[in-house]
Amino acid sequence: MKIKFSGVFKVFEPDIVALRDVNLSIDKGEFVYVIGATGSGKSTLLRLITRELLPSRGNLFVNDNNLRKMRAGDVPYYRRDVGLVAQDFKLIPHLTVYENVAFVMEAMAVPSKMVEHRANKVIEQVGLWRRRYMKPTQLSGGEQQRVAIARALANSPSLFIADEPTGNLDFRTAADVMKILFAINAAGVTVVMSTHNQYIVDSCRQRVIELDAGRVIRDERAGRYQLNDDF
Repeated sequence: MKIKFSGVFKVFEPDIVALRDVNLSIDKGEFVYVIGATGSGKSTLLRLITRELLPSRGNLFVNDNNLRKMRAGDVPYYRRDVGLVAQDFKLIPHLTVYENVAFVMEAMAVPSKMVEHRANKVIEQVGLWRRRYMKPTQLSGGEQQRVAIARALANSPSLFIADEPTGNLDFRTAADVMKILFAINAAGVTVVMSTHNQYIVDSCRQRVIELDAGRVIRDERAGRYQLNDDF
């Protein structure tokens, strides 16, 4: 999916300006890091793309869809093509790995045979085949994050949004998660990922969009976390 922000502002009542005059274009198949300090507007930017929030001013296009003008009835159909992974996983604790992944498709009335095929495929893709009948409390944090990724992949999305997906993970586990995200991107899926992880950004050089106080202050191809080596 292609994404275009055109003069986007987001203001929360009474007068908190979360995003200020954002103008961005993200091409289909790109991998983009969104970085910035806490409160810089990263999560707000992602929540606009997933259409959890609406711009206060300006327009946001995903492919030919103007999200600001999208009818409420069309939002669920739009979200079927958007995979979302959050830092806190949001797994259903009483369901198994398989059931957590299948639940997304069952809620959309996908035929049972297709649910079984697709759920098994993405569980194997994220390396959790042997744990498919375990519940979230029986898994490590990294394994829970991989379940969340599998669930987000269940509907074969064209756009994948990851909000701090490695924030609570150790170095090795975070590296494993990044391998999965890069494999998703290599299949042609647009990936937009917010992160505070300097090592990941610097070692896996991709496009970097940096926010500060709601403004885009840097947009760099194959960028680093910081502009200089003065860490």
